[in-house]
Amino acid sequence: MIGRRRRRAEPPPAAPEHKGLLLHPATPGSGTGPGGADGSPPRFTDGPADVLLRRLELTVRRRLDGLLQGDHLGLVPGSGSEAGDSRTYHPGDDVRRMDWPVTARTQVAHVRETIADRELETWAVVDLSASLDFGTANCQKRDLAIAGLAAVGHLTVHGGNRLGAVVTTGERVDRYPALPGRLSAERLLRSVVATPRAGSGRRGDLAAALESLRRPPRRRGLVVVISDFLGDDDWERPLRALGARHDLLAVEVVDPRELELPDVGLLTVVDPETGQTLEVPTGDAEFRARYAEGAAAQRARVAAALRRAGAGHLQLRTDRDWLMDVVRFVAERRRAGSGGASR
Repeated sequence: MIGRRRRRAEPPPAAPEHKGLLLHPATPGSGTGPGGADGSPPRFTDGPADVLLRRLELTVRRRLDGLLQGDHLGLVPGSGSEAGDSRTYHPGDDVRRMDWPVTARTQVAHVRETIADRELETWAVVDLSASLDFGTANCQKRDLAIAGLAAVGHLTVHGGNRLGAVVTTGERVDRYPALPGRLSAERLLRSVVATPRAGSGRRGDLAAALESLRRPPRRRGLVVVISDFLGDDDWERPLRALGARHDLLAVEVVDPRELELPDVGLLTVVDPETGQTLEVPTGDAEFRARYAEGAAAQRARVAAALRRAGAGHLQLRTDRDWLMDVVRFVAERRRAGSGGASR
């Protein structure tokens, strides 16, 4: 038709250069697409923190709303910590709740039931050391740790409950007071996202962060520790001391390459916390088997230490739907119904 021009098809705009590790910005769940089709949290290097946190909040609310009903202690659902009536002991009851005076009078084992807390004070110890600035699947471990903190906030900040945090990077320790309300939890998340990354060659100090939370003593509540638990195991002693007063939840953040290596030939790796460089012969099947065996043994030691501390153990992986892992964990704890750590 005269006077009408055919419009030339324009190529789609090029994606911005991505500064993260091993991930292209178009990767599903990286924070730049519609968001989380693969169940991964947003990458906080991909855009404004407020926008990404809002997207994360909507995702968490959509997946976790209605998960907990009644007076439950957040991610460690149970009957609370205030003393109530005694009842006869049944196999499977938490022996830490034995009512020894009643047992002595009746010559029958009794346990002390507890009443749900009306106001819960939750403290999160968040490890953002250099070892968490790593990820080979859908996100970095740092992003997953922040997402775990967002889930803790959503599941605990209700009815006047308070949420505070201790954030450690190895270079600095930031403390945020426990405050009530969703707005306070959102400010806390923004502050954690803005925490500067640790410089190369700085080792994290999870034990010091746990010790700072233990002294001075705080009111009884819930303590959530979010870390990859790599390196020295000097964190076990302060964690066990916290477990004597608080309910504990340990959120272990894992990347699949920390469990097994692919066959990619000679690989040069750098330890971000020591700066040490190693040449790794991943083409050697025997070497890969030894690596997987050692990694499995290390994770087994971490799990055993958490059990000794009386902590619930939730593992989040960068190659899995992390919210489904949270849902399964809470559902299992609700079925158990003990309110203490699984043993």
